[in-house]
Amino acid sequence: MPSLNVTFTDEELEEVRAAAAAEGKSLKQYVHDLPLRERQRRQFVRYAASWGETHRAEFDEAFPDEVSPATREHGADAA
Repeated sequence: MPSLNVTFTDEELEEVRAAAAAEGKSLKQYVHDLPLRERQRRQFVRYAASWGETHRAEFDEAFPDEVSPATREHGADAA
């Protein structure tokens, strides 16, 4: 089975160990799961963005006074 050696600074390793402990996982299992969780996160974000675009017209119709973030003036709400 392929493996990978990853180098961390002492501080980074302590942070990763603390995160693994917080999830009740071994360091090895935690580091193994990170890229898999990131792939799932990206898939979720892509789906959520697609769903939002698909239902934008419904939202705009239901909430005509709301201003889309994309059409707001830079920095503040244009209300």
